[in-house]
Amino acid sequence: MNAALCLAGRVDAIVIGASAGGVEALMALLPGLSAACRIPIVIVLHLPRDRPSLLAQIFQQKCPLPVCEAADKEPVRPGTVYFAPPDYHLLIDEGPCLALSADELVNYSRPSIDVLFESAADVYGPRLLGIILTGANEDGAAGLAAVHAAGGITIVQRPDNAQAKQMVVSALNRNPGSQVLDLAEISVVLRTLDESVTT
Repeated sequence: MNAALCLAGRVDAIVIGASAGGVEALMALLPGLSAACRIPIVIVLHLPRDRPSLLAQIFQQKCPLPVCEAADKEPVRPGTVYFAPPDYHLLIDEGPCLALSADELVNYSRPSIDVLFESAADVYGPRLLGIILTGANEDGAAGLAAVHAAGGITIVQRPDNAQAKQMVVSALNRNPGSQVLDLAEISVVLRTLDESVTT
């Protein structure tokens, strides 16, 4: 795939945002990753704020990489998948390391995709890949714009491939230059990125 070829060797970190339908979308992506992947993947998936998340346990059984719930001040480790915990914004700080915040909701959400993407863009700049998946609100559109403004790479799930279209349509309206791919195509991009990384 041309999209994958042009991204080879260009990415140091991946951020992914999803809401309604996100578990199913991530199930189409994360199990296909290479066990040799050295790129950290940091994910915000909107969840109920009032109960614990089981995402790390669910995906650890399916994903060839280590999967964990992000902890405050934790260094970003290569080849690890991080999920934002419920009711905390997840940010990436210099180091790079993870940071949790209980600041006000953004786009009615905590964790907010925008908060993650904007902080990651500050740290990784043009070496960041931002991906917006299915969802039923507008969170992520501004964050993806921040990734683009920092020179990073932006991918949006094709609306007719998304369980809920509002998030991806909003992201595309704000970021019309993004690559628009279905889940199978995004999975190919991720596998090719895995293979291209050398450490």
